[in-house]
Amino acid sequence: MEIKELVKDKYGEAARRVSEGGNKGCCGAGAGLDSCCDPITSNLYDEAQFSQIPEAALKASLGCGNPSALAKLNPGETVLDLGSGGGIDVLLSARRVGPAGKAYGLDMTEEMLSLARENQRKAGVTNAEFLKGEIENIPLPDNSVDVVISNCVINLSCDKDRVLREAFRVLKPGGRFAVSDVVTRGQVPEEVRQSMLLWVGCIAGALSEGEYRAKLAAAGFAEIEAEPTRIYNIEEARDFLCGRGVDVDAIAPQVDGTFLSAFIRAMKPAGCWVPDCCG
Repeated sequence: MEIKELVKDKYGEAARRVSEGGNKGCCGAGAGLDSCCDPITSNLYDEAQFSQIPEAALKASLGCGNPSALAKLNPGETVLDLGSGGGIDVLLSARRVGPAGKAYGLDMTEEMLSLARENQRKAGVTNAEFLKGEIENIPLPDNSVDVVISNCVINLSCDKDRVLREAFRVLKPGGRFAVSDVVTRGQVPEEVRQSMLLWVGCIAGALSEGEYRAKLAAAGFAEIEAEPTRIYNIEEARDFLCGRGVDVDAIAPQVDGTFLSAFIRAMKPAGCWVPDCCG
C-alpha cells in the first residue's frame, strides 16, 4: 500500500472514531486525551482555546504544534491550513482573523472533512470553508491567501518540494508560511526511515532542519526560520516506538534529541507575483 493510502486510512479511522464518540485512539480506545502515549500529538492547546472549539475538534487533532497560536494573524486576512483534519486550527484561525477574514482548510480525507464541517457548525463559525484536495495540488488561485499554516502534515507527503511550491504559489506577495512540523537533528536510524507506519506517524518522513530550510529556499521563500518547540527524549521515544515493530532498546538511545517539533516560518518576497519569479 502506498504511503498516501496509509495516511488516508489512518486519518479516516481517527475521524470515524471521534465521530462515534471515542477519542483519537493513539493508545487504544480507552486512553484519555491527556494520557495519550504519543508525545508528539499531546498537550498542544490551552484551556482558553478549548472553550472556542467543539470537543470533537480537539479529539481529532493529530498535530505536533499549535500553528494557529504561534502564527501572526491579523483581522481581515485569509488563512489556509494544509491538512486541516478535524478543523481545530481552521476554527481557531477563523476567530482570529474575524468576520472580515477567511480561513480555508484543505484535506484529502472525506471522513475528516465531514467531521470538520460538523465541528464548524457546532462552533458557529461562518468565515471558514473546508476544501477537498491534496496539499501537492492546492485548489486555490495564485496569490490568494495571506498565511499558510499546517500542523504536522507536510512531513507526511512524498513530494515535499511540490507542497512547498504550491504553498508559495497561493500566497500573496509578502504572505507568510507558518507551520508546525517534525524535523530531525543528526542521523535517523534506517530502521525508522524504512517504517511506513512511522512515516504515517509523523516520524519517518521528517526532514532535517537543514533540508527543510533548503527546500523552502528552492521554492522561493525568504526569511526562513525554524524554532524548536518540543524536543523528544529517550523515554518519549520509547513510548512512541513501543508496539510499532521497532526494537525499542536498540533504537531509543539513538533517537534521544534527534526528533523535535518546530515552528517553521518563511515569507514570500513582496515582489513575487508568479511562482518562479524568485527562483
